[in-house]
Amino acid sequence: MNKMTDLKKHMGEHMDKRKPTIIDIDVADTQATLRLNVDADILDFKGHFAHFPLLPGVSQIDWALFYAIKYLGTPAIFKGMEVIKFQEPIFPDALVTLDLSWDNDKQKLTFKYRSKQGDEWVSHSSGKMKLGN
Repeated sequence: MNKMTDLKKHMGEHMDKRKPTIIDIDVADTQATLRLNVDADILDFKGHFAHFPLLPGVSQIDWALFYAIKYLGTPAIFKGMEVIKFQEPIFPDALVTLDLSWDNDKQKLTFKYRSKQGDEWVSHSSGKMKLGN
């Protein structure tokens, strides 16, 4: 192999990751539930905040849209957001559940990130996105 091929191979193996590890997924028509491990080595944690890393809200929105397109076949064009709430931070190595629901008539995606803490479910974030073609 030449040096450029070696570099590309090395870069591919060590690229910073942008998505969580999917532990489990359940898809039924217009709804999906994904159990995710929000790995500490996800690029989005870097610099958001150095001594107290949190998953940025924009990453949560990006993941919801990405998985809705992939698993629910929603339109890929983002047309706006409404009712976005960030209640509790998501920390590195957290186990979270992402609930997705697609309303084709309204062209709206509803999402919610939650996690089990003890015997209770805690809501991390939720919202609705308007999508289209």
